[in-house]
Parts: sequence; C-alpha cells; structure tokens
Amino acid sequence: MKAEELDKKFDAGEDISEYLDLTKARRPQQDQKRVNVDFPIWMIRQLDKEAKRLGVPRQSIIKVWVAERLQKAA
Repeated sequence: MKAEELDKKFDAGEDISEYLDLTKARRPQQDQKRVNVDFPIWMIRQLDKEAKRLGVPRQSIIKVWVAERLQKAA
C-alpha cells in the first residue's frame, strides 16, 4: 500500500492498525532509564495520599509533577 492510500484511510477514520508493524515502534525521546531518588518520609506520605486520591501509582504522580516543572523551566 502506498503512503497516500494509508493517509487517506487514516484521515477517513478507518482502522489502519493491520497495516502497521508495532513491534518495532518507538516514541522519540521516550526511552526510559531507571533512577533512584531518596525522599523524606513526610514527602512519601504526601505523595501516597495524593496518588490514592487520584487513583494512580506514586510513580505516576512524581513523573507528572517533574514533567510539569521541566516544561515550565523550558
């Protein structure tokens, strides 16, 4: 299938997933690297309280807040 035809199907709202090989898909700048950060216990408690309120894991809160701060600084 030519790219133009695929674009037309996508623009028309058709499901094009059968034409894609998602096993090798990558999101630029989204590779992950594990880091360890030590927080005071009072911060952990507050993070857990907020995570529970929102129904998400602690790690999600940390990622979102750090990302927001970095975007403001950019």
